[in-house]
Amino acid sequence: MAIDLDRVRADTPGVAEVAHFNNAGSALMPQPVLNAVVGHLELEARIGGYEAAAQAADALARSYDALAQLLNCQREEIALMESATRAWDMAFYSIPFEPGDRILTAQAEYESNYVAFLQVQRRTGVEIVPVPDDEHGQLDVDALASMVDDRTKLIAVTHVPTNGGLVNPAAAIGRVAREAGVPYLLDACQSVGQMPIDVQEIGCTMLSVTSRKFLRGPRGVGFLYIDLDYARQLEPIILDGRAAKWVAPDRYEIRDDATRFEEFESSVASRIGLGVAVDYALELGVAETYERVLALASRLRDGLEAVPGAQVRDLGRERCGIVTFTLDGVEASAVKAALGEQRINVSVSSPSGALLDALRRDLPELVRASVHYYNSEAEVDRLIAVVGNLT
Repeated sequence: MAIDLDRVRADTPGVAEVAHFNNAGSALMPQPVLNAVVGHLELEARIGGYEAAAQAADALARSYDALAQLLNCQREEIALMESATRAWDMAFYSIPFEPGDRILTAQAEYESNYVAFLQVQRRTGVEIVPVPDDEHGQLDVDALASMVDDRTKLIAVTHVPTNGGLVNPAAAIGRVAREAGVPYLLDACQSVGQMPIDVQEIGCTMLSVTSRKFLRGPRGVGFLYIDLDYARQLEPIILDGRAAKWVAPDRYEIRDDATRFEEFESSVASRIGLGVAVDYALELGVAETYERVLALASRLRDGLEAVPGAQVRDLGRERCGIVTFTLDGVEASAVKAALGEQRINVSVSSPSGALLDALRRDLPELVRASVHYYNSEAEVDRLIAVVGNLT
């Protein structure tokens, strides 16, 4: 069923203010999400934070169930976190790395993740091994399979990198990981919400996601999926009274599911808003919304490629709703500023965001325009026209 554009735009107050092509940064919330977040904050103001949380227990529980439905997993495999970065960190830093262990990762790996690799390398002596790309610019699965050995402790890959529309072959990577019996951590911040994601099909052991991007939820909340059997093998690097119970003066017991990675204090309003955002996505149909995202991204790429001096920089056999480009003689920041004057939102992707890929391809700062299903064709054409007028 096709997306009802009039309906989703009517549900999105922000489209009256801006043409928003920064959905890979932070998307515009739909009205039901806004209502849920503001409504809970107002309830906290009226009756108190703890009391409001108790009254909203069913809504908070729904967030776990909705995420489990979205990802095709058990609710016990979901941990709600303050951000996707913290979700990724809690999983990664809880792995007991030892000297000589190897981490296999992608060329277009995200900055925050690679910094964590480097820190653990300094602390423990692990080896960081970027896997070569194939002829399409995505991770070479055959190369990955040949590089896995008995020292490989983790495969960690960003599904959709920060600096382009590339979609790494997550399920093919998962088959390699499963066959080798190696844990697989997938950074899915920029894929969940814009495309269908099934953790059983992908075969990842862990997956980290934010609320604010393509899921269209509030900021300040993210989540971790972790296979239940694997979760029970890890002791999180940080524990509090939410993650574990103090049962004797000299003993604690860690929770038996993914919530062992959570902490007590959180934005209840944001967690509830995340659940409402997921329900909104499920109601529309993620497959249907992704079909529209792909069509809009294709329209944008085609239009930009017709602009003299514009160069689309996206790689991959499969590309998604993120479109990156440069314009000869015009800095990315100047393109962003010119678009901003016309109330068109884009972002600038710095080389440091995916440094290995940027160095290999000699990339400057890129203009990043990320579409979502609520964008209109007219907005896409207006973006192209403004860029064309800059040449």
